[in-house]
Amino acid sequence: MIVILLMSLIPTILIELGVLWLLRERRKKVLWASVVINILTNVPLNLLVIHLGLDFEGILIAELAVVLIEALWYYLFIKKMVPAFIYSILCNVISFLIGFIVQLTLYYLRLNY
Repeated sequence: MIVILLMSLIPTILIELGVLWLLRERRKKVLWASVVINILTNVPLNLLVIHLGLDFEGILIAELAVVLIEALWYYLFIKKMVPAFIYSILCNVISFLIGFIVQLTLYYLRLNY
């Protein structure tokens, strides 16, 4: 179970740090805040998906909750609501899409090979 959670958590952290870096965020406290909030949101989200068997719609609703939680978290560190929401939305959308593409690719490869 821990390996499965880490296989989601580690790429998510790396992707979201990359997004923040591309957005020119260099403050260490914000970058570390991203790592912490991803641990606090990604693990419970994946446990919900695993144990409740959330469908795609359920995952999207849970992701929206994560976006809100992370936006509020970023706000605590950058003290500006609009950039906090931009960080949260971009980080989560990009990491979600990359994860979704990876899952689709793995599924496709399993079907064809």
